[in-house]
Amino acid sequence: MNRREILGGGLALSASALSSSLPVLAQGKYPDRPIKLIVPFSAGGVVDAVGRQFAERIRPHLGTIVVENLGGAGGTIGMGETARAKPDGYTLGLGNTSTMIINPTIMPKVPYDPAKDFAPISILAVSASGIIVHPSVPAKTLKEFIAYAKANQEKMSYGSAGAGTMTHLAGELFKHLTKTPKIVHVPYKGAGPSINDLVGGAVQYGTINITGQLLQLHDSGKVRILAVASEDRLKGAPKIPTAVEAGLPNMIATLFTGLVAPAGTPKPILDQVYQATQKVMQDPAMQKALIEQGLEPIVGSSPDKMRAFLKEEKERWGPVLEAAGLKK
Repeated sequence: MNRREILGGGLALSASALSSSLPVLAQGKYPDRPIKLIVPFSAGGVVDAVGRQFAERIRPHLGTIVVENLGGAGGTIGMGETARAKPDGYTLGLGNTSTMIINPTIMPKVPYDPAKDFAPISILAVSASGIIVHPSVPAKTLKEFIAYAKANQEKMSYGSAGAGTMTHLAGELFKHLTKTPKIVHVPYKGAGPSINDLVGGAVQYGTINITGQLLQLHDSGKVRILAVASEDRLKGAPKIPTAVEAGLPNMIATLFTGLVAPAGTPKPILDQVYQATQKVMQDPAMQKALIEQGLEPIVGSSPDKMRAFLKEEKERWGPVLEAAGLKK
């Protein structure tokens, strides 16, 4: 089974296939009050962008979902709160590569077990880190920036969404590939604060995951996205090259965003949330909204596919983290 099959099957799923493959709705009154969706990062980042689009579009199918941003510690605070929540269907969370794969691998202790404390529901989207510079940096291309970084690494710093996040790993991968170890890492409590400091010039560049906000800042000239760290160019920004084609082989850093519930949540409720989620992700308007945010929407994911994908990602990133000296 290839990566796309494990993720969910791509951007297209017919209505007939959806209706035939989905479980029967849970019976009873659920939900009879608003559901909380914990986004374990501050507002303004890629996970927040996915969460707010999802919460807005699922209302006709599941009722009101209120987004709560609980950033800090690379997303582990919010995921810990999700894990400890009452498993009654009224608390959901958004996990990603950082919180479910990287942090538990590199941090001495996280307040949850990603394999035991969550019930996976569905992968929603995949995003890519970017190499993004402040306009004061005299580099118009990635090759020019690499040369500049090598000559000025002792004076430079880059911002990430937090220690242990994919944006941090992307930054360290960039330093490793370009042989610029003296560049200083500045971790923030989410992508939003790191973007603010990048726009303000407090850091020279960032390895932040691409969102609609960053694409707008790029178009307005407030930041310059030199490349995206994905295998293919973004559908929402086809003019921006990938790092590989811009001259930096092996610079690939992507992350998933997936919906989870606390372990022990009754299966009928999980089935109902899953069915509503698939209806949202099948909607072309939702797909278009995510693409405009620089994301790849995933349609046709499932609890089993998400579980298999998490296992694959853990196996894929483990050796990389160990080689980078980040594995605990």
